[in-house]
Amino acid sequence: MKADRYVEIDRGKTLAEEPGTGHNRWHPDLEPVVTVSPGEVVGIETRDAFDGQITPGSDAAAVGRCNLNLVHPLTGPVYVEGAEPGDILEIKVEAVAPEPFGYTVQVPGFGFLRDVFTEPFIVRWAIADGAATSDDLPGVRIPGAPFMGVIGTAPSRTLLDEVYRREREIQEEGGAVLLPDPTDAVPSEPGIAGEAMRTVAPHECGGNLDVKQLTAGTVLRLPVYVPGALFSVGDAHFAQGDNESCGTAVEMSATFYGSFALKKGEAEAKGIRDPQFYCEDYFAPPEEAAPRRFFATTGQCTTRDGRARSEDVTLAARNALLNMIDHLVDARGLSPQQAYAVCSVAVDLRIAELVDVPNMVVTALVPHHIFV
Repeated sequence: MKADRYVEIDRGKTLAEEPGTGHNRWHPDLEPVVTVSPGEVVGIETRDAFDGQITPGSDAAAVGRCNLNLVHPLTGPVYVEGAEPGDILEIKVEAVAPEPFGYTVQVPGFGFLRDVFTEPFIVRWAIADGAATSDDLPGVRIPGAPFMGVIGTAPSRTLLDEVYRREREIQEEGGAVLLPDPTDAVPSEPGIAGEAMRTVAPHECGGNLDVKQLTAGTVLRLPVYVPGALFSVGDAHFAQGDNESCGTAVEMSATFYGSFALKKGEAEAKGIRDPQFYCEDYFAPPEEAAPRRFFATTGQCTTRDGRARSEDVTLAARNALLNMIDHLVDARGLSPQQAYAVCSVAVDLRIAELVDVPNMVVTALVPHHIFV
């Protein structure tokens, strides 16, 4: 695709070996790698989420040795001329061009069912002709709908302080959170690395949204918090279920193409604090976005040992997913780890209802067209 500006990287090098191309933390003082005007198309080459640690020759043991401090290497930031705090930055996804290798991994201690799946696992995908296939998951063909898992703008110092305040409270309450850590940070300058925001969690400025509808043609709307917006992308996904339950989709390197527009003062005037997005056409082929043939399981707010938890949507989602894994093991002959991987890349978790107290209902839907 033709681009007015283009950011090239050397995928044979890690981000730390080529720090002038990007970053793996969010911070308002990052130096832009390119400046664009609204309406211009920028092409941005990106590394995979694990910064090259997973290769076609990797095995499960290699997954267990991965350094998670390197997640996610982002390319950018892009300085958008005219963008000011209080604006809305509209990013139109023009295209996401995949590289030919992908992977799905289960990392011990990470993922929605990390207490159930405690051993490393890997699926190595070959990406070609619009689909991903793997000898590690025979009989499965995943149609592509490429998008960027991490896509966002830089936080202001005020937003950084707010995020740290509330996430320290989460930590004090025993919740899972990743606070600033300069280890393996890019850039490594102490003034940035020691206070920069990690990339694993999404925030008001976007980041690790993992929204699978952000495919070509979709427009993402982000509040602007710093001059120039400082837009960055990474963590490209070839395909993903609406949940990314094991913590990874079909991960890959890719080239992102996008263009920008500004809605001056709209975030401030309308009190918009969180990302929005819209699309004027199907985000994926209709037969894949709304499959004709599927199987679905449900989950409610009762633990498997019979304890009820009122209005607990997370528990309902967990039960729907566990029930789907049981189904895939029984009906498709998959191992539990294979089934968990299928859920992450192709199963959609959907909230069926939130009102019939005490039991919320979440469904897990697997399309039949992925099985060949």
